[in-house]
Amino acid sequence: MIDLELIRKNGELVKERLQLRKEEYTKLIDIILELDTKRRNILKELESLRAQRNTLSKEVGRLRAQGQSAEELEEKVRNLKNRIEDLEEELLVVERELREKMLVVPNLPDESVPFGKDEQENVEVRRWGALREFDFEPKAHYEIGEALGILDFERGATLSGSRFTVMWGWGAKLERALINFMLDFHTSRGYKEVWVPHLVKPEILQGTGQLPKFEEDLYLCERDNLYLIPTAEVPLTNLFRESILDEKDLPIYLTAYTPCYRREAGAYGKDIRGIIRQHQFDKVELVKVVHPESSNEELEKLTADAEEVLKLLGLPYRVVLLCTGDLGFSSAKTYDIEVWFPSQNKYREISSCSNCTDFQARRANMRFKDSLGRKRFVHTLNGSGLAVGRTLASILENYQQRDGSVVVPEVLRDYMKVDVIKPDGA
Repeated sequence: MIDLELIRKNGELVKERLQLRKEEYTKLIDIILELDTKRRNILKELESLRAQRNTLSKEVGRLRAQGQSAEELEEKVRNLKNRIEDLEEELLVVERELREKMLVVPNLPDESVPFGKDEQENVEVRRWGALREFDFEPKAHYEIGEALGILDFERGATLSGSRFTVMWGWGAKLERALINFMLDFHTSRGYKEVWVPHLVKPEILQGTGQLPKFEEDLYLCERDNLYLIPTAEVPLTNLFRESILDEKDLPIYLTAYTPCYRREAGAYGKDIRGIIRQHQFDKVELVKVVHPESSNEELEKLTADAEEVLKLLGLPYRVVLLCTGDLGFSSAKTYDIEVWFPSQNKYREISSCSNCTDFQARRANMRFKDSLGRKRFVHTLNGSGLAVGRTLASILENYQQRDGSVVVPEVLRDYMKVDVIKPDGA
């Protein structure tokens, strides 16, 4: 949630920044300003009426103490009471509508974010790793996985439908090895590992920005009114909702492995085959809660931490800075890390690292007390460190051999207890 005071004082500036995004928000900002004016007028009238009621009530008490009639004044007090109650009800309606409108306004793009209409105008920042030259036609990860007997899409569909996969033997072990490797690496870099619930209340998703705008992409357990998490960012960030932290406790670095659940409502026809886009997938998440003055620097560090995982795995990748038209709802600035897929001859997203500034903190009321005793909103950051299934898919493609086997990256061999995954399985 952006600062209402900022909209109130610099409405045109807010409109200008939001116009850089893909959607149109000018009319919405105008509605918010109208509601805010209406709210303040109601509050002003309420303050005046309450003062009048208090004055008249005192006068009624004085007259009664003197044995005099106060009927006329009592009637005025009753009328004031009725009017106050009507205004209080109206205020609740206006405040609820104002909050609903505020909740669908995205974060303002940082000034360093390039203007662009869509992902085609994202800006490449850097690349790492030499692309392997194959002496045979590289296969897609799903072909490799099926031939090795480690990826089973047919049984996944039998159990749950499309975009679900069963992993057997070395596939399951490789998934688990990647999770443990990523967690071990990030905890060695100062992140605190956390185990979190996979079902959360609606207000938790509202805090990080998935609700109300992206409800169609979420799985809802209606009986209990709980949602399956689309990412560990949701519970990790909300660990500090409705809290006032001490400045000395910042920064806070957190990491967690969770399955993630997404309906992929807008992904019809995309990545039908393989494990690139699944309804259920594993991810190791990174979250930072930091001082406002350091969040830009912390974004660079978080991105570097996610990159280092790919370097250690020996997977070529590139980093792109998202343009304003491709920026996520809660983010002020995002770097996407894209890993190389030889079969597609292209880089595919494997991590998004975002600085959400105080946007999520305002929605979840996450503050800290600074050295002057002021209560200020923290800044929150998040990023994948990494998406496990996509990492596994990239390993299968980049480490595949002519005979159908897959070499295990060196850093995973202590976890896997094997150097090569062979077609004849374990």
